Amino acid sequence: MRQSLARVFLAAGLLIGGVSCSDGRSVAEVVADLQARGIGRELGDPAGFDAVRLVAVKDARVLELWARKPGAERGRLRAYPFTAYSGGLGPKLREGDGQIPEGVYGIQYLNPNSRHHLSIKVDYPNAFDRARAKDDGRTRLGGDIFIHGKAVTIGCIPLGDAAIEELFYFVAVAGKAKVRAVIMPVDFRRGEAAPEFAGIAWEAELYAAIRAELEKTFGK
Repeated sequence: MRQSLARVFLAAGLLIGGVSCSDGRSVAEVVADLQARGIGRELGDPAGFDAVRLVAVKDARVLELWARKPGAERGRLRAYPFTAYSGGLGPKLREGDGQIPEGVYGIQYLNPNSRHHLSIKVDYPNAFDRARAKDDGRTRLGGDIFIHGKAVTIGCIPLGDAAIEELFYFVAVAGKAKVRAVIMPVDFRRGEAAPEFAGIAWEAELYAAIRAELEKTFGK
């Protein structure tokens, strides 16, 4: 199965993750290399899962990989500690504020030629972010928010090179359409109270949306 996956990815080229660079490696080539090295082998076949959640808790500085097989409960496969951190609790509001966004995000693409080894781009700003910015009269929301390797960051989530290799492989093979990133300030699954921030009128709506996603994912 793993050999056939590698052949499929190499044949797909541009289609996997939407990224291929003439002066670097394609996502397919990286996936084949990671597969040959046995990266992610302990997690099972990512293609066999029908839903994947990347759950990041900012105050704990950890990202958890959860996945579900058809007809089964979701289970936590891994917990990856952040290797660096910037900003504080609360949503990202503007370019240059150093904040890690908070919310529920899809995956835009995988970057096999990141300066931070490998990276996965989340779709900040999403529709909610843009709508609240319009209400507030804010512009220049920033972007280029990634989950990546190394141990440096300004508003991204770094996990180190070994962790991002495993996560990159899993997301690529599972398919980014199955993946959502849930980024929250504290762990709402433990009943922790949402923080309040002066000057933000919509934090309750944001955190209600995160809790609703957690309810769908974990049933609590």
